[in-house]
Amino acid sequence: MNRLQRELHRLYGPQVAAIEGPLGLGLDAVHPIDTPGPVRAMVLELARPANWAPLSAVWQGVQTDLDLPAPAIAVNGSDGCQLWFSLQQAEPVARALAFLGALQSRYLGDIAPARVGLRLVLDAVGQAHPGHVRPVPAAQPESGFWSAFVASDLAALFTDEPWLDVPPNLDGQAQLLAPLKPITPLAFEAALRCLGPAFAPATAGRCEPAAAQALGALEPRQFLFEVLNNPSVDMALRVQAAIALLPVGDPAHSPAQALRTD
Repeated sequence: MNRLQRELHRLYGPQVAAIEGPLGLGLDAVHPIDTPGPVRAMVLELARPANWAPLSAVWQGVQTDLDLPAPAIAVNGSDGCQLWFSLQQAEPVARALAFLGALQSRYLGDIAPARVGLRLVLDAVGQAHPGHVRPVPAAQPESGFWSAFVASDLAALFTDEPWLDVPPNLDGQAQLLAPLKPITPLAFEAALRCLGPAFAPATAGRCEPAAAQALGALEPRQFLFEVLNNPSVDMALRVQAAIALLPVGDPAHSPAQALRTD
C-alpha cells in the first residue's frame, strides 16, 4: 500500500484504498447508492459547469457554520468539482443522505438540482450503478483526462477545465489529504441538528450549540422522509429513500403518496 492509498484508507475506508490499476489506482466504479451497508464517506458534486464559487460556499460553510473539518476538494476529470466528506464512524444511508440533502438546500438552493450530485461511499461493494462514485485520482475512459484532489486556493482555476491533462503526482495527492480529519460522530450529530429537520434554507451565520440542541435529534426514519419529500434531491435518491421506508405503516405518510406529482 503506497502513501496515497494509506490516506484514502484512513479517510474513506478500505474499499477506496483497495482499488488498483495504473499507478496504483483504477477506473472501477465503487459503492452504488443502492448497496446495503454503512456509509464511510459522502461526495457532493457540482457539474455542468464546474463552478467553484458556489461549492466554495459549502466548503467554507461546513467549517465556519457547522464546526466540521474541511472536506477534500477534487475535480472529477470530466465536468465537475467535488467535496469529499470523511466519517470517523460509518453512518446509516438515511443519515448520510439527510446530510447531503441539507447541505444542498442550505448552500446550493439556487442551483438547478440536475447540476448537483449526491454520492455515497459505502463499506460494501456492489454492482455498477449510475450513482456510483469513481475513484480519485483516476483517468477517465471517455476523455483520457484525470480526476484529482486539488488545493483550495487552486480550485477556482479548474472551473472551465475540471481535470488534469497528465496523471497527478501520487505523493502530492497524499500530501493534500494528510492534514484532513474525518468527522467525529458527535460533530456529525451536531451538524445534522444545525441543518434542521426540514432542509429549509438557513439564515447566514454560525449554528450555535444552543440552537442545535433546540432542534432535537432527528431519527433515521425522519431523515428518510425528509429526503423523500425534498424536491431538490435527485429523484433516484428519493426513490431509494422510499424503498428504505417500506413498509411504512402510516398510509398518510407512505412513500407512494409522497412521490405523487398529481
